[in-house]
Amino acid sequence: MIKHYKFKTKPYEHQLKALEKSWAQKTYALFMEMGTGKSKVLVDNIAMLYDRGAIKGAVIVAPKGVYKNWHDIEIPVHLPDHIEHTKVLWEPTQTKKKIAELDTLFDDKGDLKILIMNIEAFSTTKGLDFAHRFLNIFLGKALIGIDESTTIKNPTAKRTKNILTIGNLASYRRILTGSPVTKSPLDLYSQCEFLDPYHLGHQSYYSFRARYANMVKRNFGGRSVQIVASYRRLDELTDKLEKFSYRVLKEDCLDLPPKVFTTRTVELSEEQTKMYLTMRKAAIAEHDGKIMSSMSALTTLLRLHQITCGTFKADDGTIKHLKNNRLTALMECLEETEGKVIIWATYREDIKKIVDSLKKAYGEASTVEYHGGVDATLRQDHIAQFQQVKGPTRYFVGNPSTGGYGITLTAANTVIYFSNSYDLEKRLQSEDRAHRIGQTGSVTYVDLVSEKTIDERIIKSLKDKVNIANEIMGEDIKNWI
Repeated sequence: MIKHYKFKTKPYEHQLKALEKSWAQKTYALFMEMGTGKSKVLVDNIAMLYDRGAIKGAVIVAPKGVYKNWHDIEIPVHLPDHIEHTKVLWEPTQTKKKIAELDTLFDDKGDLKILIMNIEAFSTTKGLDFAHRFLNIFLGKALIGIDESTTIKNPTAKRTKNILTIGNLASYRRILTGSPVTKSPLDLYSQCEFLDPYHLGHQSYYSFRARYANMVKRNFGGRSVQIVASYRRLDELTDKLEKFSYRVLKEDCLDLPPKVFTTRTVELSEEQTKMYLTMRKAAIAEHDGKIMSSMSALTTLLRLHQITCGTFKADDGTIKHLKNNRLTALMECLEETEGKVIIWATYREDIKKIVDSLKKAYGEASTVEYHGGVDATLRQDHIAQFQQVKGPTRYFVGNPSTGGYGITLTAANTVIYFSNSYDLEKRLQSEDRAHRIGQTGSVTYVDLVSEKTIDERIIKSLKDKVNIANEIMGEDIKNWI
């Protein structure tokens, strides 16, 4: 069935292999590195099960920054044209229009129904109740897939408990992640329990921990607590995982295109939204008054862009740090990656925040920085540290204005743009630091984007190979604002 299936987009060999192993299984884990196309595998899997008559509905659960991609990109691009379907994006704030849209999931047209939810919804009664209602309609004929399943690695978290409960209503269950173990092999327990409590042979987290971790007692504040000292029997654990999972890294996929692009959505905080709208309103008023020059427009756009990144530099040079979600989105993205990563950021203050966070999370040796404030000799040392294949340095954080030219960073197979420059040349040059002679595999590029802001316009223009500065200097100033 696999080779002769009417795919909308042709799968790569490793995707075909994943489908061959998983498509008919009740439960399965797709441990596929970011950039290898695990989303397509799940969409194809849903399509094949629907064509077979095994399912009538599907729930796709993903983090906030990713779940809209399923609705806007993954399903439209990959779901075969012959499958009539209704797909609806869950949103916590529900207008009459949204309620009417959600209700289409319960009509009797007989088409494939797809509900797309963010993982955060399962921490709320409203989200949990709706997922329960949907799955009950298709009891015995539904699939639920958890994208970036490390979001349920904490067995004590409310959303994890709710997901585990709701999962029992779906006859087919899938988990997707590029890095199932982010900090500890114990991360695996809840993810695998969602699929089937018997997969790992333990029906409690504590019995699982006792099997694979060495515990020691420590005294903290007069209290005796047990902590993990080391791990054991990991070969046994690997053997168990292989029976219900498919693991692939980018380096294993010789058929991948040289560059793979994706985006992560970042919601503005309330403070960012307020400041952004205030500045935008003032800029439009200035433009309508015919006193805005092209240079002042560029300055305004720069400040709007800074706000989306979480900082604001006033006229007197003082910097205000805004509450924002971008750093959290970056750290979540890194949990899904294997190997070395380049992180580009436009503003020095952002680089400092990123470097501090990475060193705190992964250790001092994990991260090097590259920008105008770093001594030239030290910069070369940082490149050398990063390029060491088996060295401890995994993250290179830099500014494209300084690091985007003339250096080689082929140790990386993932490049994340915390923020982008307006300069098309800088974008292209910074992309090619990893993708150049010496690079033997595909490179995945991830853009962090705040919706309905200048962020979106910048990304689109850069991908369309538009020189933004030149465009703003033209007649299109107001549209950019």
